[in-house]
Amino acid sequence: MNLIFSYLKRYRVAAIAALVMMLIELSVELSQPLLISKIIDNGIREKDNSVVWLWGGVLAVSAIIAFAAGVLSSFFASHASQGFAFDLRDKLYEKVQSFTYEVFSRFPTSSLITRLTGDVTQLQDTIFMGLRFMTRVPLVVLGSVIMALVVHVKLGLLLTVTLPVLILFLAWVIRRSSDLFRSVQVRLDGVNGVIQENLTGIRLIRVFVRMGHEIGRFASFSGELMKSTVAALRLTETTAPLIMLIVNAGIMAVLWFGRIEISAGEATLGQTVAVINYSLRTIGAMSALSSIMATFSRAIASSQRVAEVMSADAATDVTAEQAEQANERKRGVSGISDYTGPDAIQGEVEFENVSFSYPGSEIAVLEEISFKVKPGERVAIMGATGSGKSSLVGLIPRLYEQNHGVISIDGVDSSELDIAKLRGAIGYVPQEVLLFTGSVRDNIAWGNEHATREEIERAAAAAQIHETVTGLPQGYDTKLGQRGVNLSGGQKQRLTIARALVRKPAILILDDSTSALDAVTEGLLLEELKHMSCTTILITQKISSTVSADLILLLDEGRLIAKGTHGELMTGSSLYRKIYESQGKEAVHHVQSIN
Repeated sequence: MNLIFSYLKRYRVAAIAALVMMLIELSVELSQPLLISKIIDNGIREKDNSVVWLWGGVLAVSAIIAFAAGVLSSFFASHASQGFAFDLRDKLYEKVQSFTYEVFSRFPTSSLITRLTGDVTQLQDTIFMGLRFMTRVPLVVLGSVIMALVVHVKLGLLLTVTLPVLILFLAWVIRRSSDLFRSVQVRLDGVNGVIQENLTGIRLIRVFVRMGHEIGRFASFSGELMKSTVAALRLTETTAPLIMLIVNAGIMAVLWFGRIEISAGEATLGQTVAVINYSLRTIGAMSALSSIMATFSRAIASSQRVAEVMSADAATDVTAEQAEQANERKRGVSGISDYTGPDAIQGEVEFENVSFSYPGSEIAVLEEISFKVKPGERVAIMGATGSGKSSLVGLIPRLYEQNHGVISIDGVDSSELDIAKLRGAIGYVPQEVLLFTGSVRDNIAWGNEHATREEIERAAAAAQIHETVTGLPQGYDTKLGQRGVNLSGGQKQRLTIARALVRKPAILILDDSTSALDAVTEGLLLEELKHMSCTTILITQKISSTVSADLILLLDEGRLIAKGTHGELMTGSSLYRKIYESQGKEAVHHVQSIN
């Protein structure tokens, strides 16, 4: 909780102002039963209208003051809570952006979305209620008891004896309900996860006619959420009648003994009315306590979930300087490398006995991998599914850190390089195509937001997508649907390649990103890459993509079983020859003729 609410410090002036206004409002309200007792005892019973008008006027003015203070308290509380939520959400997002893949894999995407939205909103509501109501309720109860004792000690004591019972009961309820509401948030993560999967895979679900199955799966997760929520709310809502029972028992005692005290001349009617009035105010405060407890219990669960993200191990590759660079990018500075001149990355890549396994797993994905690529060379990586191809190229931009061995860039250990410099010099096209909502131009410029129109079109032409784009209704200004649903698979792949090329990278990584291209288009693309000075690392299953490569790496179950040029592997690797023969010589010769 301390970690979370430390973000409220920036808005402490507004928070203090909200509390001060609330205290003024509360003080006025607590004085009103005392004023009423004076009107009854000194005015009405004594038939003195001047006293009635005097204290009645004071009562009216105090009501206006309480109203104004309440409005101002709500204004300042709203300002503090909204600002708090903005800062916390912003910091959470920055934190997630700084995660390594290892840390990121600890949190399901649906859970992170819930934490950045629902949990932060819950904390925001709690801050508002805390400044406006949560602190008010105990103060109303405490103030009412004190004022009841001031008015009449004996009658006030009857109200006082109910407090220890209420405090112990509420402490148990809050502790128990916070655990239940944490379970609710976990169930909500599950529901969001199912929704996310269904919306992402809606086409596949319809093709396989699995709508009924998915509806049943959603109903199952939703049912678990309902059960957890009902269990939590049952506990918090049950507290309201129990609290009312305890407080009403106190009021009954005040009425009973008040009659006795009045008959004995130990108390006046006004004093008895005042004590009852304070008791009723206590009931009013307690009636709101069940909903406040539910909110507070949810806040405890939400703060724990948010704290888990905030306290997760930060990426080892993020420094204070890089965090500032991230802030600059948010203000509109490009994400590509600003390193130019003799110190700029040239593109030499070397693996020396590199081994790797994913965090939390003892299974080796890569074992003792060694090879060297000179600047400007083209490397093709082949291998069966699961042989470690994507894992290998993911180590170059340090998406993960290798377990053993050294990865050098331009002869320098990549772990010693500034991560912004390293990644800024890399153009990466992932295996899974990802486009963003916006125009074609926006999606290409996403790789370099300061790219000129000519640079964007040149990158598109190199990626063999320029003619397709110019044929669209609005050309480069054509809006793409979510994840580029209005484009074919090959068009989306070429757009992502253009996005990488517009960075003018020193190292270009194509992770099986030409799989949807026909042989002619792929040949033209590879020919364009020849004229670029960047080092190209291409994961492919096509022999047609490897024949002109300077180096071919053949992986099998995480081991490098062969490396060399096309000619060398044709004579030295039986596996490579089988792949060549299975894919047909005609396609290879066709691509060679294009080149």
